[in-house]
Amino acid sequence: MADYYQNGIITTLHNLADRPVEEMEAELCRFSQARPLGLVLPSLYSELQTPALPAIVEELAKVPYLSQVIIGLDRASREEYVHALAFFDQLPQHHRVLWHDGPRLRALDAELQARGLAPDQPGKGRNVWYCFGYAMATQRVEALALHDCDILTYDRSLLARLIYPVANPTFNYEFCKGYYARVAGGTLNGRVTRLLVTPLIRALKKIVPESDYLEFLDSFRYPLAGEFSFRLDVLNDLRIPSDWGLEIGVLAEMKRNYATNRLCQVDIADRYDHKHQDLSAGNDSGGLSRMSIDIIKAMIRKLATQGTVFSPGVLRTIKATYYRIALDFIETYRSDAIINGLDLDIHKEEKAVELFAENIIKAGNHFLDNPMETPFIPSWNRVLSAMPDVYDRLVDAVESDHKELAS
Repeated sequence: MADYYQNGIITTLHNLADRPVEEMEAELCRFSQARPLGLVLPSLYSELQTPALPAIVEELAKVPYLSQVIIGLDRASREEYVHALAFFDQLPQHHRVLWHDGPRLRALDAELQARGLAPDQPGKGRNVWYCFGYAMATQRVEALALHDCDILTYDRSLLARLIYPVANPTFNYEFCKGYYARVAGGTLNGRVTRLLVTPLIRALKKIVPESDYLEFLDSFRYPLAGEFSFRLDVLNDLRIPSDWGLEIGVLAEMKRNYATNRLCQVDIADRYDHKHQDLSAGNDSGGLSRMSIDIIKAMIRKLATQGTVFSPGVLRTIKATYYRIALDFIETYRSDAIINGLDLDIHKEEKAVELFAENIIKAGNHFLDNPMETPFIPSWNRVLSAMPDVYDRLVDAVESDHKELAS
């Protein structure tokens, strides 16, 4: 059972009583009468072939309070889009599949690209950005949740707990981050959070001790969780990274736009497992290596906007400080694993720390060599200002695809 400890400056909502999901859903149904609720599912077509997504959709079909489900579909041919329409048709809620690789959305994307208003690389950030735009365009809901499509341990209580803080009209939260313990297969998972993000934040706090941004990040129990919820008005001015820095970037935007008493985190699962990325040592374009570089860049960029000066010497200091702290964390995790009867491969843990330490220098050098880089996708407010009919055209493209190809 969870504790009730409040750490840092962000309100933590715990799972103290294993409340029945049916009880929460009854409340959410009442809340949804005044504040319609929706869900965003960013998905690769390949995830339709995995054990995770069919089970997720089966669970979602039982959810009574959703007014809209938005599925962002990447890497799908025409035939695969048709299959995806049939696959998601078991959802009783109003839903649409955004076929990002279809000719209509590609044409709109090309026009936005020409104006410098679209994501410049494929990935989850681009997928989520278009789904957010569609939610803004349709205005069917007033609050949204988002979660990944590779959760192997999914049940609908995860969604209920995730969306509850922004759905409850007596709460004032604009944004909620999910968290959970990453334990599966008899070992501790979540290497990037455990072995990179937390020790790197602690190292950076020694270099920039008065940073409210670092204190903010350090308050989240699982800052890389892909599950969060928000009121729809959050999306107006939200700028998100298009790379693996999405989750860290969203937190930075929440820090920029809202007081901390409008933000919270919630325990959404006793157990959580999903698709695991390879460490990809020697390949900075994939796996956890690329992920770590993008995350480090996102943190460096944010600190730079707050006046922190980076140089090769500062980067070497950060690397050395991080390395010592991360190694100490490994011993902490080893003790935690042993008392819980779990295995922890110390050699693999230290190999990961060594890779992440090297990537601090790589990410820092990339930042120093590309000072004019603008990795954020423009906010939808900016896009709407430059192209006033963009929402109508986005909805028309999605509806035309659906009308033409839905059986």
